[in-house]
Amino acid sequence: MEKIKIDPNAFGYPMPVVLVGSVVDAKPNFLAAAWVSRVNYKPPLIAVALGKHYTNGGIRENKSFSINIPSVDQIKETDYCGIVSGKQKDKSGVFEVFYGELKHVPLINACPVVMECRLVREVELGFDTLFIGEIVNVYSEERFMTGGSPDIRKTRPFVLNMSDNTYWTLGTQAGKAWSDGK
Repeated sequence: MEKIKIDPNAFGYPMPVVLVGSVVDAKPNFLAAAWVSRVNYKPPLIAVALGKHYTNGGIRENKSFSINIPSVDQIKETDYCGIVSGKQKDKSGVFEVFYGELKHVPLINACPVVMECRLVREVELGFDTLFIGEIVNVYSEERFMTGGSPDIRKTRPFVLNMSDNTYWTLGTQAGKAWSDGK
């Protein structure tokens, strides 16, 4: 088969959906985002690319943010946080929050896995800003864990397919990393 050229903005690769949290105007605020990835092992760094959003002000002011991994049970609330701007609507009551070690990092109690991050770098990319944070702490619950680590079958995260703007759940295990290629 011959490859054909397609639009460079045609996203054919699903991306994990998270809720990025920051305190803005003394209130917790959350934004749905899918351009997020772990980017370094030691120290543990995570990056998220955000457009010009209300949440960004809190990240800059407090030099910190949270990454909250919702389950499929939270698709409606997550999507709402992606549709509605905190500038127009107070989203502080959408989720029950708690705070860990970093005082200005709201963490969502209902999310299976949450991370509090200290901002280490901000990179302007043109339209988006890449926020890189050091993961200071990760919180979960025993019911979402297997062998001391979050279990994807128990946390039930979902992904975004931007080519048609749909959410998808994850399927079955397809292989074993750092093993199947041997």
